[in-house]
Amino acid sequence: MGGKKKLSLKQMEKTQSKKDRAEKERKERKSSGPSTEKKSLGITLPDLKSEKVIGELKSMKVLTPYAVASRFDLRLSLARDLLEELERRRIVEYVSGSKNLKIYKPLN
Repeated sequence: MGGKKKLSLKQMEKTQSKKDRAEKERKERKSSGPSTEKKSLGITLPDLKSEKVIGELKSMKVLTPYAVASRFDLRLSLARDLLEELERRRIVEYVSGSKNLKIYKPLN
């Protein structure tokens, strides 16, 4: 009737050798050290007293966490914190937004 056909000896040898190679590669990838080590990210906020940072922020028309994160190579959470700190220091002004996205503009 139906069902899977029985493989020949040559076909069984090929599938077994493929499985062995795949398993060996998997073990080699698993045993490599650098991929399993966790690295601490040395990402910090830029210096808020620096004229270069403030000048760059004032040159932007609209400040969003994504725009700041991409400009200063930060995480989004750090960019959000940066914008909140700048708002407390009266360097930027909150314009609008929602829970997820906040839009700021630089003060002159």
